[in-house]
Amino acid sequence: MRFAIGAFAFLAAALISGGAGAQQRVAVAQPQKPAEQTWPQEAELKGDYPRGAIVINVSERRLYYSLGDGRALVYRVAVGKTGFGWTGQSWVSQKTKNPAWYPTARMQAEGAPSYVPPGPHNPLGVRALYLGWSEYRIHGTNAPHTIGSASSSGCFRMLNADVTDLFDRVAIGAPVYVVQ
Repeated sequence: MRFAIGAFAFLAAALISGGAGAQQRVAVAQPQKPAEQTWPQEAELKGDYPRGAIVINVSERRLYYSLGDGRALVYRVAVGKTGFGWTGQSWVSQKTKNPAWYPTARMQAEGAPSYVPPGPHNPLGVRALYLGWSEYRIHGTNAPHTIGSASSSGCFRMLNADVTDLFDRVAIGAPVYVVQ
């Protein structure tokens, strides 16, 4: 400890003196940015949902993974843009690592390609959880700046690290509740 204090004092003196004839320089501690919030976080889950269920609160732009007893892990998501949002109940029908993307006919008519292979240009990101019989998914993204917005065509986008975490937790057949 005495060595560490002595070394610090020596370094501080060297910085201040700067050597013979040099201008004085003073090291000023820079304020630390607060640590960024990490996800998922544990939170209270309002409502009676079974353990392992997914609850997406569209107005909050949050996805909850139920731990049971009113507790959940919460993640940030992007939701459907105006005219594409929805509420209701579904289930996880399939889980895919590094999914390929086959845009719908509507999306293709709007200029999307007919197929995007897995990789950095794929808008589904690194994982996809398919919902019921629909074209909707909970998936990663290649556009992380959209998380927290209403910008999708009805799917729920997550950061790739978050969807990977959720993917490893959720079971096929898990109920999915999309609420306002």
